[in-house]
Amino acid sequence: MIHKFSMNGYNIVLDVNGGAVHVVDEVAYDLVDLYNKNSKDDIIKILDNKYSKEQILEAYNEIKSLEEEGLLFTEDTYETHPSFVDRKKVVKALCLHVAHDCNLKCKYCFAAQGDFGGQKQMMSFEVGKKAIDYLLKNSGNRRNLEIDFFGGEPLMNFDVVKQLVEYGRSAEKKYNKNIRFTITTNGVLLDDEKIDYINENMHNVVLSLDGRKEVNDNMRPTLNDKGSYDVILPKFKKLVEKRDKNKYYYIRGTFTRENLDFSKDVMHFANEGFALTSVEPVVDTDDNPYALRKEDLPKVFEEYEKLAIEYADMLSKGKDFKFFHFIVDLNQGPCVIKRITGCGAGNEYLAITPEGDIYPCHQFVGNEKYKLANINDKEIVFPVDLTQSFRDAHVYSKEDCKKCWNKFYCSGGCHANATNFNGDVMKPYELGCEMQKKRTECSIMIQAKLMLESNN
Repeated sequence: MIHKFSMNGYNIVLDVNGGAVHVVDEVAYDLVDLYNKNSKDDIIKILDNKYSKEQILEAYNEIKSLEEEGLLFTEDTYETHPSFVDRKKVVKALCLHVAHDCNLKCKYCFAAQGDFGGQKQMMSFEVGKKAIDYLLKNSGNRRNLEIDFFGGEPLMNFDVVKQLVEYGRSAEKKYNKNIRFTITTNGVLLDDEKIDYINENMHNVVLSLDGRKEVNDNMRPTLNDKGSYDVILPKFKKLVEKRDKNKYYYIRGTFTRENLDFSKDVMHFANEGFALTSVEPVVDTDDNPYALRKEDLPKVFEEYEKLAIEYADMLSKGKDFKFFHFIVDLNQGPCVIKRITGCGAGNEYLAITPEGDIYPCHQFVGNEKYKLANINDKEIVFPVDLTQSFRDAHVYSKEDCKKCWNKFYCSGGCHANATNFNGDVMKPYELGCEMQKKRTECSIMIQAKLMLESNN
């Protein structure tokens, strides 16, 4: 399978199964579609009104050479690969909902302002401790484990966060594990003490901010309906300035149809000195005025391309800046198995609520249909049919994914979005698919540009 597209003056051909990227001239770009369906003589006849015979033959021989070298039209062998067929069920990551409450009123919040449609409550140390024990005991031979402190706003229960980090550090030694902690915060409660603790103890920190002041304050007001930008930005800057360069962080925003010019928000982050950024498309139904719709896609695509061109220029000049959605591994090595199987929700990844309920991921929390068990149960047994349905929801089992050129880069899409929009974990969220495909194209163009410049 191949995929081809043009962007920023480059004609790009992707060998989907092998991951090889080729920047080609107009002749090869036109010819590649004809190569496997027509004889050489027929191709010459089809293209002779546009190119000379010599040009066509040169392009034909170039494509043939790439095919013989295993760089074009390669076969997909991953479905039968032992790493995919025989993968073991181990829990690798937990999302601990330490606080089902929040001190902001984000209009697009899927968590219903932090309580996920239930009661406002905080996780106790005892519940968190049991969750960590479950992770350590059910992680098999996996050494590096992930725990994300999530909410609501986890800083509202910061004492328990610290207790759980301390417990995790002591318990991991017994199992020869290494827990990498992450915290996701809106920053309102950040102070010097919390900043220093987070920078010392959190492998990663996700900082929620939507970009420009007017954009952020429109969607992320405080409880008294004031803007949150001026409160949060200085705290985020201080945290990043004090953070070890070897530790991760992300400024994470959300764009809606009220700021379809979101490339400006990404550039705003860059101008404010943030080197690691992400701006995600909002996911909601059409009855919400800020939700993205199909008719918004041309503008969204235009913004992604605009951002990709500017981003590539920044990287060419050596600027230290990364946009999460433009970082893609084109090598079909061991990581491709992970990309085939997806996020691992319901099997490798679990979310735990303050009362101990276990869900496949944070986006299913509150939907009783997808409740797997409770961490306080004497014997924790998940519904086999439910966990198996998530395990089987990979790119080879989804009809829309099997024939899609982007299947090795999107992992089959988000299970929660598929369920919420289509009522079926096997039916991907179409709008998300289209945006993901555009982001992959942008990522490939960026890498192609940098590769060509480095070779010149």
